[in-house]
Amino acid sequence: MTFRHIIKEVAIAQGVHATFMPKPFRHQPGSGMHTHLSLFEGDRNAFHDASDELYLSKTARMFIAGLLRHSREITAVTNQWVNSYKRLFGYAARGELVEAPTFVCWGHANRSALVRVPMYKPNKSNSTRVEIRSVDPACNPYLAFSVLLAAGLKGIEQEYELPPGAEDDVWSMSDTERRALGYDELPHNLADALHVMEESELVAETLGEHVFEFFLRNKRQEWVDYRAEVTPFELKRYLPVL
Repeated sequence: MTFRHIIKEVAIAQGVHATFMPKPFRHQPGSGMHTHLSLFEGDRNAFHDASDELYLSKTARMFIAGLLRHSREITAVTNQWVNSYKRLFGYAARGELVEAPTFVCWGHANRSALVRVPMYKPNKSNSTRVEIRSVDPACNPYLAFSVLLAAGLKGIEQEYELPPGAEDDVWSMSDTERRALGYDELPHNLADALHVMEESELVAETLGEHVFEFFLRNKRQEWVDYRAEVTPFELKRYLPVL
C-alpha cells in the first residue's frame, strides 16, 4: 500500500500518471503481482528439506496443494476487478500467447504454472519458497494475503496430496492435452469468480461474515455496472453495420 501511494505521488510530481490497473493497454501484457510465500518455525524454513529432489518439505507440498485446490474460490479476492480478467484472459481472446497463469497447476521453475517453485539457491535454505503468479497489483493486499495463507494452511491442516508438477509449457498445450492432465482453469470473469467464491467455506471463514457479504455485494454491483456499459468496442464494431 505504501509502495503504490509513493509511486503515484512521485509520478504526479513528474507530470505523469502511474497506474496499478491490471490491464491498461489492449496490446501490451498486463501488470501482475507475483507473490512469494514461505513459512517459518522459529528460525527454520518449514518449506525446506535438503533431502528432497526439489528441496521442498512435506509441509511445502501440502501448502502448494492447498493453494491449488482453493485457487478458483479465492480468485475473486486476488483478482477483484473486472479489468483483472482482461490481464488473465485478454491474449487468449485474440488467439495469441497467454502470458498470465490461468491453469491450475504447479511446476519447478515453470513460469507458465499458476504456482511456481523458484530454483533453490545452494546453502540458502531460507530462500526456499513458493510463488503464486495470478495475483494482480490492484488487489486489496490485506484480503488477498489472508486468503492465500488460509488456502495454503488448509492444505497443511488437511494434509492435501500434491498432484504431479507441470514441467512442460502449459501455454503451448492444447485444451485437450490440458484436460487430460487435469488442469482446471481459473474463472474467466468477475461474475464467474464471485459465483465460485460465494460457495467457499474457506473464504467465508477467512474474511468473516461481514467482510464476506460486503465484498460479494460490492463486486456484484461492479459487474452489473460493467454489463450495462456500452463500450467503444461495441460502437466501433456494430454501429456501422447494424
